[in-house]
Amino acid sequence: MKYLINDYNFYLKNEKGLSKNTISAYLKDVQFYTEFLNKYHQITKVDQIELKHLESYLKSLKNKGMDAKTQARKLTSIKSFHEFLFLEKEVDSNIAKRIKSPKISKNLPSVLSVEEVVQLLEAIDKTTPLGLRNVALLELIYGSGLRVSELLNIKISDIHMAQSYIIVLGKGNKERMVPISDMATLAIRNYLTKGREQLLKEPTNYLFLNLNGETLSRVGFFKVLKKLANDANLDASKISPHTLRHSFATHLLENGMDLRSLQSLLGHEDISTTQIYTHISQKRLREVYNNAHPRAKEEENEI
Repeated sequence: MKYLINDYNFYLKNEKGLSKNTISAYLKDVQFYTEFLNKYHQITKVDQIELKHLESYLKSLKNKGMDAKTQARKLTSIKSFHEFLFLEKEVDSNIAKRIKSPKISKNLPSVLSVEEVVQLLEAIDKTTPLGLRNVALLELIYGSGLRVSELLNIKISDIHMAQSYIIVLGKGNKERMVPISDMATLAIRNYLTKGREQLLKEPTNYLFLNLNGETLSRVGFFKVLKKLANDANLDASKISPHTLRHSFATHLLENGMDLRSLQSLLGHEDISTTQIYTHISQKRLREVYNNAHPRAKEEENEI
């Protein structure tokens, strides 16, 4: 099956246009799958795979104690592989189409209030190069709702401050144009003129640098956020780069933005992904109502 997996790799990269990380995960999942089939069912050719073999593999994942989310991700990889085999006429039917993904309980993501975002920004020492960088990081990720990978991969050539937008590279290597706020524009300008040159050691086009002059990593940004949360007396365990993206989306919805516009800003292919933010907004609306309306909750002394 090795030559087929190589062809599958080409299919994922050139026809599906998936990111390197996604392709790597899919190939790893398919490798474990085919090794299982060979070891426990003596299957050496893809046209020998039957529905019972696929079900046997999925059962083995469940028996290992894998959570539903991990099982669903691995099934997505396997379904993609079987779709490829069917398209390439290596098999007569796509047996994986009959398999339903396990149900995943969706936990609502943590969201900061506007006041808490301000607290984070006010905790930054804006007199240092790293402080100016941190202001630009927060203003961009919260002001434009970027994914952390999109944020850290921004190059100076991607920034169009006069027109108030940046170009980001999203999932599946798809570019999109994202508006940036006046506050983010100001923060980037301050960082570029007063901070970045002091951090720069070797020429690079990447916008955000660490203390060594290298491109800031995900781990590095995560540590920056944790420190700022502690400095701002906020619960650091509930704050991550994704928290700021969630906060961006929730605050826009609460202030009247429609789902389709938000979907475009976030770079979601499917609007169902964006709809989770309506649940957050409804939950927060109920909290505000309960706290504000005199008859929202029954008084303790009432019968």
